[in-house]
Amino acid sequence: MTAVSVAECGWAAALCAGVAGRLVVAEESRRRRARAVCAAFPVGPAHRPPFPERVAAWCRRRAGKLGREWLCVPVAVLVAVLGASLLPLVAGVFAVPLARRGMRAAGRRRSAERRAEAVVALCGATAGELRAGSQPVRALMDASAATGGLGGDEPAVVAAVRFGGDAPAALRRAAREPGAGGLAGLAACWQVAVDGGAGLAAGLDRLEGALRAEQDQRLALRAQLAGPWSTVVVLAVLPVVGLGLGAAMGARPLRVLLHTPAGLACLVLGLLLEGAGLWWAGRIVKGAEDG
Repeated sequence: MTAVSVAECGWAAALCAGVAGRLVVAEESRRRRARAVCAAFPVGPAHRPPFPERVAAWCRRRAGKLGREWLCVPVAVLVAVLGASLLPLVAGVFAVPLARRGMRAAGRRRSAERRAEAVVALCGATAGELRAGSQPVRALMDASAATGGLGGDEPAVVAAVRFGGDAPAALRRAAREPGAGGLAGLAACWQVAVDGGAGLAAGLDRLEGALRAEQDQRLALRAQLAGPWSTVVVLAVLPVVGLGLGAAMGARPLRVLLHTPAGLACLVLGLLLEGAGLWWAGRIVKGAEDG
C-alpha cells in the first residue's frame, strides 16, 4: 500500500507539473500575441497626433457638418475687425441663408444633370439588353440596376412593369423629377411597343440619340457662355479689389465706409447696384443657357 501510494503521488506530481508548464507556456504565448497586436495598432496618449493636427481635423469635421455657407461668418469677422465695426458681422450672418440657398440651387442643378445623363444611359442599356435577347421587363430592370436612371422612383416603376401595372403612367410620373424628362419619351416608346407591336429597341435607340444630341447642344452652349460668366465673376470681384487697392494706398476705405454718413450711404448704394447688376447679368446668361 505504501509503495502504491508513493507511485500515485509521483504520477500526480508529474501531472501537476505538466499542467502548470502548459499553462505557463500558453500564458506566455497569449502575452506575445497581445504585444504583437498592440505594436501593430498603437493606442494611448504617446501615439496621439500633434495638437495642431487635432485642431485642423476638428475644424474640418465642424465645417462638414455646418456647411460651406458658414464660411461667410469668419470672413465677416475679419472685415469687422479690420473696419472696427459690427456692420460686416451682421451682414455676414444675414448672408448665410442666401449662400445656403444659392448652394442648394447649384446642388439641385448638378443632380438634375446627373439624372439626365443616367436617363440617357438607361435608354441605351435597355436597348442593348433587348438586342441581347432579354424580355422588355427584364431588360428595363437590369438596365435600371446598372445605370440608376429611374432614381428614387425605381421601386414604383419596376413594380408596375413586373406585375402588369400601368408602366407608361409610372414612367411619366418618374419623368416629373428634375432632369428625368427623358423618361416621358421612354414611356411613349413603351406604350407604342405594347399597343402597336413596334420594336422597342429601335425606338429607344432613336430616343437615346435625341437625348444625347440635346445634351451635347447644352454642353456646347455652356462652353460658349463661359466667357460671359467669367465677366460676371470679374464684375463681382472688382469692388473687393478696389477696397484692397485703397487700403494699400493708405486711404483706409473701410474706415470711411463704415464710420461716416457719406461712406455708409455710398456703401448701401454700392451694394444695391452691385446686387442688381449681378442679378441682371446672371438672368441674361441663364436665359441664354435655358433658351
